[in-house]
Amino acid sequence: MQEPFKAILITRDDDKVQSVETREIGLAELMDGDVVVEVEATTVNYKDGLAITGKAPVVRRWPMVPGIDCAGTVVQSDHEGYKEGDQVILNGWGVGETHTGAYARYARLSGDWLIHRPSGLSALDAMAIGTAGYTSMLCVMALERYGITPASGPILVTGANGGVGSVAISILSKLGYEVVASTGRPDEAEFLRSLGASEIIDRAELSEPGRPLGKERWAGGIDSVGSHTLANALSMTRYGGAVAACGLAQGADLPATVMPFILRGVALLGVDSVMAPKQRREEAWSRLTQDLDLSKLHALSKTIGFDDIIDTAKALIDGKVRGRVVVDMKK
Repeated sequence: MQEPFKAILITRDDDKVQSVETREIGLAELMDGDVVVEVEATTVNYKDGLAITGKAPVVRRWPMVPGIDCAGTVVQSDHEGYKEGDQVILNGWGVGETHTGAYARYARLSGDWLIHRPSGLSALDAMAIGTAGYTSMLCVMALERYGITPASGPILVTGANGGVGSVAISILSKLGYEVVASTGRPDEAEFLRSLGASEIIDRAELSEPGRPLGKERWAGGIDSVGSHTLANALSMTRYGGAVAACGLAQGADLPATVMPFILRGVALLGVDSVMAPKQRREEAWSRLTQDLDLSKLHALSKTIGFDDIIDTAKALIDGKVRGRVVVDMKK
């Protein structure tokens, strides 16, 4: 651990112009924490793409090692809950934004942010799920807590080709839900059907300004898009239904009216994966080992090496990546 190791570093000059490069750093350049993890696998999420490209103000401290999640092995610990050799997962908590993150051989973290990796999941499997898949599970759990069941009716999944959307389709279909997948890539329809979608719609049906109240089409939804897409999803949700919202790929605005809420009793369920309490994280990861078909997970994942992270992050923001991207840090 004393030798320098490769890391991706985001810096900003006096004119606030951002740059990204790969360089060698030492442990002293990582931020404080009571656990040091050797990173075995990580991912390229939408937020990572925003951080690396600078397309949104994700990074709030410079210099910054990006990478919002990882799976690895504890190599040093002063935390009572973890010892050397423990296999752990990290999602969120501002890592890769305000605290040095996963795109390096080592990450120094707070043990309070970690969970033990469930048995039966390799580091690569855990990161094929990643923050996107973990967020998908949180959304499914939110719908379940509200009382939405497979008998309630179809569930809309927006951003279906993305990390959250593709894993959500797989989870929902295994649980017996009928899934309506919204995508801007109709040529990927067969891929989405292979994950379990029963109906494919063009995202153009939802992405433009719509009516305050539309025809009732689904019992609930999982939305990672926001803006007009979320507004239209709500306007077409059946009486007593609910939409779990977790993202803003189209925008952070919500150009909707109160009509779905006061005339149909529709609920908007906010889902946060970054600061979710440990008990809910552990429940979500436990559920993922049961409710996610690993063969489908492998079908929607591709694996890259450390040197491919920056280019892949840019491609993801350009809409050229489908499903999940796993980074094998040993490649």
